[in-house]
Amino acid sequence: MAVNVIMPALEMAQDTGTLVAWRKKEGDAVAKGEPLLEIETDKAVVEIESPGEGVLVAVKFHEGAVVPVGKTIAWIVRPGEKPPEEKEPVAAAASTASPAASTAPMQAPASAPAGSSGPARMSPKARNLARENNVDVSQVRGTGPDGEILTSDIQAFIASRGAASAPSGALSNVARLMAERTTQSWTTVPHFSLVRELDASALNAAREQFGKTAKQKLSHTDLLVALVARVLRKHPRMNASWSAGSIQQHADVNMGIAIAVKDGVVAPVIHRADQASLDDIAAARSDLAERARAGKLAPADLSGGTFTISNLGMFDVDAFNAIIVAPQAGILAIGRIADRVVAVDGKPAVLPMMVVTLSCDHRVIDGAGAAQFLKDLAGAITNPAAHLK
Repeated sequence: MAVNVIMPALEMAQDTGTLVAWRKKEGDAVAKGEPLLEIETDKAVVEIESPGEGVLVAVKFHEGAVVPVGKTIAWIVRPGEKPPEEKEPVAAAASTASPAASTAPMQAPASAPAGSSGPARMSPKARNLARENNVDVSQVRGTGPDGEILTSDIQAFIASRGAASAPSGALSNVARLMAERTTQSWTTVPHFSLVRELDASALNAAREQFGKTAKQKLSHTDLLVALVARVLRKHPRMNASWSAGSIQQHADVNMGIAIAVKDGVVAPVIHRADQASLDDIAAARSDLAERARAGKLAPADLSGGTFTISNLGMFDVDAFNAIIVAPQAGILAIGRIADRVVAVDGKPAVLPMMVVTLSCDHRVIDGAGAAQFLKDLAGAITNPAAHLK
């Protein structure tokens, strides 16, 4: 029996996916569960397994195509079997032809009745996408309520005209998503920040001590993920989120780690980090970083975060303010460890110091609560061995 390969919905509120690469060619034999193609969503590039066994035929979209969720991409059939004939809507069938080759006049958008010169109804996201890709919306037929033009309609139109690849200078999916989310967070979340300068001597010593028996090289980020996660257990409000006008508590402590990738930043998550050993955290962080830079993160790697760490110490940054990953209540920005002259018992001394900056959502936690969390975290960083036994 023929099995259709469709564009899957890998994330909430996903309208479309970009077909990045086929792992098989048309006419190739495929086994069920075998890697078949790669799909890019707003968050990651995901490898899709074959839903059936047989021969790959009737491939409808190729690399670079932006395909609506649920749309048939290809078919898998038994040898000698033909794929079923699909009854496509008139507008969809017309869109498969090249605009230059079509001699029939384009159908007017359903949202613009005959004789009407008013603009088509469309969502803001669809309008922005149309503008970025130089789409004449008068040529797009809306499939939403009362003919409203949806994002999927714009994406399908782009794919049909052979312009699936982004125009020169346009943002990649990762960069666009980062721009949208940081703007939304900064403009809608009431941020406030608290700053502490800490002696990192004990942190350095802990890295050396635990590194001797670790299964792989430990980083300062690994130690900080473990320490922050354990302190978060004592401060559930700091591990909460703002959702639907109220505070949502989380049973698990899931630590996001900001990682620089091409064209942006992603924050994959180490789930239940408060219960994980240093070895487990180091292994998970290394794996997530490698797959993030290769564009191979899965949606599950990027979901469920309850708090995030952003470490720019390796770039010689002394201190910075990070933007909250909404709907999380906070994010910790970590600067470099550098020797500084500080007062110790009233006398000058040179110590390895670091600056940490805690950004908080004031709707979830107030200044006093955040200050107590930062105080306890400072105690853990300056005495990590006591918290990592």
